[in-house]
Amino acid sequence: MLYRRVGDSGLIVSELALGTWRTYNSRISDAEVRAAIVYAHHRGVTLFDTANVYQHGAVEQLLGSALRASPRDSYVLCTKVGYPMSGDPDNSGLSRKHIVEQCNASLRRLGVDHIDLYVCHRPDPLTSLEETLGVLDDLVAAGKILHAGLSSYPAAQLSAADELTHRLGLNRIVCHQPQYSLLVREAEAGVLELARRLGMGTIAWAPLAQGVLTGKYQAGQLPPSETRGANRGYERFMRGLLTDDAVRRVQRLAPIATELGVTLAQLALAWVLRREEISSAIVGVSRAGQLDELLTATRVRISPDALDAIDAAMAEPGTAQATPRRSR
Repeated sequence: MLYRRVGDSGLIVSELALGTWRTYNSRISDAEVRAAIVYAHHRGVTLFDTANVYQHGAVEQLLGSALRASPRDSYVLCTKVGYPMSGDPDNSGLSRKHIVEQCNASLRRLGVDHIDLYVCHRPDPLTSLEETLGVLDDLVAAGKILHAGLSSYPAAQLSAADELTHRLGLNRIVCHQPQYSLLVREAEAGVLELARRLGMGTIAWAPLAQGVLTGKYQAGQLPPSETRGANRGYERFMRGLLTDDAVRRVQRLAPIATELGVTLAQLALAWVLRREEISSAIVGVSRAGQLDELLTATRVRISPDALDAIDAAMAEPGTAQATPRRSR
């Protein structure tokens, strides 16, 4: 495993993070999830990503119990806040009340006395940035969280948040979590470069595009029964990703992966990790053994010629898609 700093902070994390969202609305047993967490830590993964909303706290409990036998300073816990936890009007969003109550609840469920990275899951249009950043700063001062982050914020709000922390003398936001993959590249339109300039580390979620970039789907065919594409619970997350056009473009990557001697999943992860702005990429697995293939991706290097071939393969019909060759 290789490791990187989270932006300009002193926090160092593994290049691959183990996410736990996949346990939501899935058929994976608690024993399988626990085994994957323990195995990932054994293989050098230090960053573990979850959220209070995943099974309404049950996943946080599972993650905390799986890591309990490991020294607390050997792993980095990231959990998120913002989505509704019930139908009560004050039990969602990024208000002072909700953040404080949910931070305390997450600490109890995880069974720890501090959270390393506490991330706002989505922007809250009903709460001012001043209120949200102020309570995050208070939680740092109280020792309940060590660092704060933002997820899926547009560039304008990232910039506004950074300006506010400087102007008000608050602890800075150290990371941003955008969706980023070969199939979802909107973050390249300013967000990645802005986060780098602001000193925020970028932790990419869905770098395999919900599994579409692994090559398990075929154009014109029904998704295999065991995949997310066949699971109705994932339908809204797969929208726009699992299309015949997207699958055909992924299939055009296969010869490139073969020439490099890697799998499609390894190629997709290495492509994300090639950028120096990326601190870590979050992956999910249904069993511990799947990690062996994914962890190898941290050692894969993609040549300029291969990057050009990837861009050509992924270009939509009638377009010439190019990516800045920012590499390690």
